[in-house]
Amino acid sequence: MPTRSARTAWNGGLEDGSGQVELTSSGRGTFDVSFPKRAADDADGTTSPEELIAAAHSACFAMQLSAVIAEAGGTPQALEVKADVSLGPHPESGFRLTGITLTVRGEVTGLDADGFATAAQTAKETCPVSRALTGVDITLDAALES
Repeated sequence: MPTRSARTAWNGGLEDGSGQVELTSSGRGTFDVSFPKRAADDADGTTSPEELIAAAHSACFAMQLSAVIAEAGGTPQALEVKADVSLGPHPESGFRLTGITLTVRGEVTGLDADGFATAAQTAKETCPVSRALTGVDITLDAALES
């Protein structure tokens, strides 16, 4: 299986420094990062580790859910997945991820609402990114749309 890479160049200290995250494997972009904007309510055009984790988690979950739906005899027509990753203080020192909420709305043939909810729960538990983030509370809000 492949390995994917990203690189960060950082200059300065935590509070006054900044950096750029480069998506090295895909070559699809370089994005600014800074701690003050990471900890602020408004990202103001910069990304953060939490946003990158949210992107990875939503994409991984969508792929896994499409596979689980097919295994259950359904056919995914469309899946809309949002991942919200929260940052907060660590009880001992520093910061930690305080929670992740996965919200999925799906258009699926061949599964009812209960079947879709079961598939979404299975995908949450078996998605590789979810498995990597076992130390974080992950909640799921899954519903079919007509």
